[in-house]
This record gives sequence, structure tokens and C-alpha cells, in this order.
Amino acid sequence: MLEINTVFTLMVGGFAIPITETVIVSWAVMLILIIGSLVLTRRLKEIPSGSQAILEAGIEFLNTFAARQFGPFAKQLAPYIGTLFLFLLCANFIGVLSPSHIVLLGREFAPPFLIRPPNKDINVTASLALLTVLLTLVCGFAARGIGGWFRNLLHPVPLMLPFNLLEYGTRLLSLSLRLFGNILGGFVVMHLIIGVMPIGIPMVFSLYFDFFDGFIQAVVFVFLSSLYISEAVTMHID
Repeated sequence: MLEINTVFTLMVGGFAIPITETVIVSWAVMLILIIGSLVLTRRLKEIPSGSQAILEAGIEFLNTFAARQFGPFAKQLAPYIGTLFLFLLCANFIGVLSPSHIVLLGREFAPPFLIRPPNKDINVTASLALLTVLLTLVCGFAARGIGGWFRNLLHPVPLMLPFNLLEYGTRLLSLSLRLFGNILGGFVVMHLIIGVMPIGIPMVFSLYFDFFDGFIQAVVFVFLSSLYISEAVTMHID
């Protein structure tokens, strides 16, 4: 059930690149976000109403949040934080579109395909966490300069150097494993519930494991990412 299957293989320059179910679903999530962005922004009005008013309210909230967290770097970092949240939210929710494998009254109903949330793959969550950690480093260099960033590793005392370096590794593990573990756990529990009671009950539990927990995990990942980057661009050595 948790096996990640290769759908097809691309040959590029003599190298075989496996395209897995996770990659396909991630592409689908990106396509949904791109199409949604084009649809919502194709007929903008000077006086917003309806979906445009909601969209502008969300962008205003994002800009305010970024300005408070990142200061002079808000303009560059707000698009990343907003895109990260939308990707995680859509990736966590997309599993509800998957048809279910059901055994009822001795008969088996097998769907032609399944849609599994890509964040149950450690490769996805680790990649997103690595992107945040690398962005933290880049922003730290930009805010303090390379010399200032290295001096900060010795703060408050030089003995803290190995621990300050280790902190980047622990952040990477924390971000990737927290998201991976929660989404995978919800995925497994939902399939156990479907196996025991395929009708009715799964819809109730889906409200928590697919929607509420998916939303919470997206918020937590984005909040921690914002916190780490904010520390890099706003903290200064006394």
C-alpha cells in the first residue's frame, strides 16, 4: 500500500530517470495551481468583488505577514511563502479525489488508479525542507554578509560553533520528518478505516485526516520556515 511505483522512465543523455506516482501527482498539483492562478487573474477589475476581493484580501494578508517577518526582504520572500503554503495545502488535500479500493459483500471494486498525497513521500518533504534551509543560508549571507554570518556561528561564545552548525541539520530533519510523518500517518489510518468500514464512516474521518490535519500541517511547515528565515534576516550580533 505504501510502495511508490514507477509509472514510466525517461531516458535523458543515456541516464534513466524514473517518473514515480509522487512525481505525477506533484505535477498535477502544480498544474492545478497554475490554472487556478490564470483563471483568478484573467479579468481583474479596478474595484474588486467576488473571488477577486477574496484573492486580494489573501495577498494583503500575505504581504503584511511577510513585512512583519522579513522586513526589507519581504518583497522577495512573500511569493515563496505564499506558493509554499498553496502547494502544501493542495498536495495534502488532493488525496480526497482518489477513488477507493472497496471490498463489499464479497465483491471487490478496484479503481483504475489511485491519487496519493505526495507529502507522504519523504523525498518530497525533504526537498521542501532543504529548499527552506538553503534559503535561510542565502538570506543570512545577504543580510549580514559572509563574514557576519560566520561570526554569528560563534555567538554567544565560540564553543557554540558545532551546535550552531548542527542546528541547520536538525531544522532539516524536523521540517521534513514532521510533515512526512503526519501525512503518512493520516494516510495509513484512513486506509485502515476504509478497509474496516468502507461506507459512510471514512467520510467523517476524512474531514479531520484529509482536511483539518492537512491544513494544520501546511500552516506549521510554513510558520516554521518563516521563523527560520526571519531569524536569518533580522537577528544581529551585539
